[in-house]
Amino acid sequence: MDGLWQGAAPLAERLRPRDLSEVVGQRHLLGEKGPLRALVEGGVGIPLVFWGPPGTGKTTVGRILAARWGAAFVPRSAALATVAEVRAALEASRDKWRRTGSRDLLFLDEVHRWNRAQQDVLLPFLEEGSVLFIGATTENPSFALRSALLSRAQLFVFDPLAPDDLRALLRRALADERGYGGRVTLEPAAEEFLIGYADGDARRLLTALETAVAALGFGELSRDAVAQAVGKKAPRYDRAGEEHYNLVSALHKAVRNSDVDGAIYWLVRMLESGEDPRYLARRLVRMASEDIGLADPQALPLAVSAAQAVELVGLPECALALLEAAAYLALAPKSNALYLAHLEAQRDVEETIDEPVPLHLRNPVTDLMKDVGYGKGYRYAHDEPGGVAPMPSLPEGLRDREYYRPKDVGWEGRILRRLQALRALIRGKKA
Repeated sequence: MDGLWQGAAPLAERLRPRDLSEVVGQRHLLGEKGPLRALVEGGVGIPLVFWGPPGTGKTTVGRILAARWGAAFVPRSAALATVAEVRAALEASRDKWRRTGSRDLLFLDEVHRWNRAQQDVLLPFLEEGSVLFIGATTENPSFALRSALLSRAQLFVFDPLAPDDLRALLRRALADERGYGGRVTLEPAAEEFLIGYADGDARRLLTALETAVAALGFGELSRDAVAQAVGKKAPRYDRAGEEHYNLVSALHKAVRNSDVDGAIYWLVRMLESGEDPRYLARRLVRMASEDIGLADPQALPLAVSAAQAVELVGLPECALALLEAAAYLALAPKSNALYLAHLEAQRDVEETIDEPVPLHLRNPVTDLMKDVGYGKGYRYAHDEPGGVAPMPSLPEGLRDREYYRPKDVGWEGRILRRLQALRALIRGKKA
C-alpha cells in the first residue's frame, strides 16, 4: 500500500460529488421538487446563505452551482481572509461582469466569523448583482448575520446526514476507484461504528475511514480494529455557540418533564463534550428553584451540594454528584409556583408606584418615629392564637395580591392547605 496515494488529495476531496446525482442527503433541498435543485437547474443566480453543521455538503453544492452557472468558483473563509482580500475578489467579479457579462461565484465560508460591520462590505455588490454569492455558516443566521444581508439572500438549511446517507457514502468510498476500488471491506459492525462515529458529518466519516485504512492496510477491517485506529469521537459542541444552548435547553426540559433518562443523557453528553461542570451545577440549582421549589424542599439543598462537590473534587469525580442531582430533580414532584410568584411580584415592583411601608410594619426606634405613628397597630405574632395576627403586610394598593399559589403536589400540597388557613387568619377571617 505504501505510496499508492502518496501526494494524492484526501479521500473526502477525491470523492467530492461532481454533480447533483452524486450528492447524498439534503433531499428536502435537492430532491426532485427541492427548492435548491430548482435554483440550480433554473440558473437563478440569487445570493444564498447555507446554514448547517460541518460535512453536510455546503461547499460541494456551492461548487456544483458554480459549474452549472458557468461561474468561476472563488472560495474564501471569513476566518482567514481579510475584508480587503474579499473586497478585491468582489471588485474583480464586478470588473468581469462589466466587461463580459459573466460573474464569479464568491463562496464565503464561516461567514459568521465576520462582525456586522465587516458584513456590510458585501451589501453593495449583492445589491447590484455583480457577483454570485454563497455565504456558509454553522451558526444560527438569526444571531450571526446582519438582517440586511439576510434580506438580500435566500436561506437554505442543511441537515446532518442520516445513517442511510452515510452508509451509501461509505460503500461508495470502498467501491469507487477514486476511493479504495474494492481493496478494503468492512465488517458490518465496523460499518455501523463508522456511521455512529461520523455523527452526520460526511467529511468526518471519510477521514475516519482513511485513518483506519492507513493504520490497518487493505483487506477486511473489524470493528475493534477500526475503533482503535480512529480513537475517541470528539462530540460536535461549541461552548460559546448555539449548540451549547440547545443542549442545556434539552437537559432543563428533560428534568422539567420528569424524564430521568433524558436528563442523564443530556448531562453526560455535555460533560463528555467538555462543558464546564460549574456551569452545569449552576443550571441544576436553577432547575431546583424554578421547576420544583417547595414541592420537594430537598431539591435545592441537593443541587447546592452537587455544586459544592464540583468545587471540592472537580472532574472526573464530580460527574456522579451532578448525575445524582439531575436524576433527583427529574424524579422529584414539580411545581413552578415560586417561579410564577417571582414573575408576578417583579411585574408589580416594576409597574406600580413604590408605596410607602405601612406604618404598623415600621420599627419605632425613636420617640419622634413613635409620635408620627411608626409601629402603631402592630401585633406580635407570638402573642396571637395560632401564632398569626390579623394584620396584612402588603402595601395598601396591593392588599389583595396572592403571589404564591402552591400546587397540590408533593410537599407543596401540604403547604397549600396550611396557606389557605394562614391567609384567612391574616385577613381576619375564619379559616
